Amino acid sequence: MTKEYVLVINPGSTSTKVAIFKDSENVLQKNLSHASEELGKFEKIADQFEYRKDIILEWMKSEDYETSQLKAVVGRGGLLKPMPSGTYKVTDAMIEDLKIGVQGEHASNLGGIIAKSIADLEGIDAFIVDPVAVDEFDDVARISGMPEITRRSLLHALNVRAVAHNLAKEKGKKPHELNLVVAHLGGGISVVPMRKGKMVDANNANEMGPFSPERTGGLPVGDIVKMCFSGKYTYQEVKKKMRGKGGLVAYLGTNDAREVEKMINEGDKKAKLVYEAMGYQIGKEIGAMATVLNGDIDAIILTGGIAHSKMLTDYVKEMVEFIAPVVLMPGEDEMWALNQGVLRVFSGEEEAKIYENEVD
Repeated sequence: MTKEYVLVINPGSTSTKVAIFKDSENVLQKNLSHASEELGKFEKIADQFEYRKDIILEWMKSEDYETSQLKAVVGRGGLLKPMPSGTYKVTDAMIEDLKIGVQGEHASNLGGIIAKSIADLEGIDAFIVDPVAVDEFDDVARISGMPEITRRSLLHALNVRAVAHNLAKEKGKKPHELNLVVAHLGGGISVVPMRKGKMVDANNANEMGPFSPERTGGLPVGDIVKMCFSGKYTYQEVKKKMRGKGGLVAYLGTNDAREVEKMINEGDKKAKLVYEAMGYQIGKEIGAMATVLNGDIDAIILTGGIAHSKMLTDYVKEMVEFIAPVVLMPGEDEMWALNQGVLRVFSGEEEAKIYENEVD
């Protein structure tokens, strides 16, 4: 039987997205839901891997695909040790760190574990691509101003790097030949300066940078400290106000940019002001990150779900196009991006990295 397919696995908190690719073509995709009572039987997230693996294998069988047809399996990367970007072979050392959750427990930790477990059935390679743990920060970018707090690399690495590769290919270049500022505009917003292919800085989308559809971004620190010590809110309540109930949700009651645009088109002045403020903060953050690259920038890329909003991207573009050409690459396709990482290795464009050789 010909080995011609790549199985892509992207675990979430209550479901596992799976897809089968033939070269660059997504031939089959499914979102496999998991009942909370089933997941509740497991003490740790890592303990779910056999349960989720069996469901994936049952799905493949129901669609008339065999593991013997796979040439590789790729999973979403998890909270590993800080590491350079790239496509990594899943090794035993990586599996150990995913199981113990060296930077925390998260469903994405299951990606590499399940991928290797299925790949081992056929003696083929398993990979992860640009995990959440990617850290290529310049040391100067880590200093926060308070010794007890270090600025951390937490960004939408998978999509940011995928669109950088796309643009480089369109220009007939490699990512390491370009300087870019990539703004991922989604439920959270990451603005990333890429110097010769490396993501050397970024705002932590959970607590810094522009506000987004459901996150506050950076806040006046004195006021947030007062709020925390006011006695009105618990830690969990403040956390939820910052992530989940912040941004557009807090001001306008929705995290859907299309709803906000509808409100604006119906004459809602508050909605217009708030939406423009989000665009304003995005443009301002792009400008700040442009200084990281000394203004030597080949392009600014706007990507992610809300990059579909012409109203928003036009506002941002008007602010920043004096810096560099603005390129729109709206949307985010994690399954496609994971498969592309494997294809870059197969084509020789990129060499697969070994986790234990890249981390401290």
